[in-house]
Amino acid sequence: MNLQWSDDDLRFRLEVRAFLARALPDDLRHKVLAHETLAKDDFMRWHRILAQQGWLACSWPREYGGTGWNTLQISIFEEECWLAGAPEVSPVGLKLLAPVLMNYGSAEQKATYLPRILHFEDWWAQGYSEPGAGSDLASLKTSARLEGDHLVINGQKTWTTYGQYADKIFCLVRTDPKARPQEGISFVLIDMKAPGVTLRPIILLDGGHEVNEVFFDEVRVPLANLVGELNQGWTYAKSLLGHERFNAGKLGRSKRELRLLKQLASRQPAHGQPLRCDRRFAEKIAQAEVDLLALEYLTLRLISNAASGRGVGAEASILKLRGTEIAQQLAALLVDAIGPHAHAFARGDDEPGTPLPQALVRQYLNWRKLTIYGGSNEVQRNIIAKFALGL
Repeated sequence: MNLQWSDDDLRFRLEVRAFLARALPDDLRHKVLAHETLAKDDFMRWHRILAQQGWLACSWPREYGGTGWNTLQISIFEEECWLAGAPEVSPVGLKLLAPVLMNYGSAEQKATYLPRILHFEDWWAQGYSEPGAGSDLASLKTSARLEGDHLVINGQKTWTTYGQYADKIFCLVRTDPKARPQEGISFVLIDMKAPGVTLRPIILLDGGHEVNEVFFDEVRVPLANLVGELNQGWTYAKSLLGHERFNAGKLGRSKRELRLLKQLASRQPAHGQPLRCDRRFAEKIAQAEVDLLALEYLTLRLISNAASGRGVGAEASILKLRGTEIAQQLAALLVDAIGPHAHAFARGDDEPGTPLPQALVRQYLNWRKLTIYGGSNEVQRNIIAKFALGL
């Protein structure tokens, strides 16, 4: 799939490729392209390589130590990282918390936390979802009461991604139980090692430990860790949710999986010839490629609209909706491509050196979550219907 790029865009893309060829360790590249499970040290090593290059906070303004890249450059960089086999950068501190601190945090909070995020000295987790508050986030029940110069927090968060690695977590907590749902919420920073914080793993369909439950039992948090004003957290949460919109479709990841699918189809035998010669399977590959190309054009159109000052709005929900559907489509085709080798999968088999067929089945099972997290696709359809189509 080829699009027309400006000379500046091409030069930037080549610069990123040269950096990745030079700086991405071969063992990390192999693990990612072989779909092996990454350890915390794998993520940390790559994060620190990017930090040393000055490219970790690619979406930050230069005044805070970021690259100052525009939205298209960020998109190109992230796509090339996916294609090269780089570990995914944890977005929680960099893309979610940092913009909130820049816009609403105190001078002390900015001075304390932003440099540590910039150099990845803290691994941050996000404490939003609860057992009764997922897509309907305003229904959250985790509470915080004011006692002197502390907030005392009680409650539970769930689906906390990589909470087992996290040093700190930012949470939405209810500080005014009598207010309307969106008006009684505050945004708080919590140390994961604080007394009263308990983490319990949730084992996913593929047998892996990626998400967690986090419990708060009379956890005392200094009032200095309140971001912005008391009971204004919903405003900050809404601003946070807009920072991941252009990468919601994860184009580079799907392009990489499509590339692998074509490779497997070229060498996997089927009825005495390569699988790619099977007409029905070739049609499925072609359909996935067409869908991915359409998503890429939509992404670039929305980036262009944003760059020219035009709004993006609810159309960004299409990126998450279609991006996750296409990723699941490709994951299923990859399992189809390996045929009977898929039967070798054993739940929880994520040891280093796991054969590719088992890793692809594990990915297929893991990616069933894609259309649920980050606002389920049913919710995204409602957003599109109401705000984009006016239904």
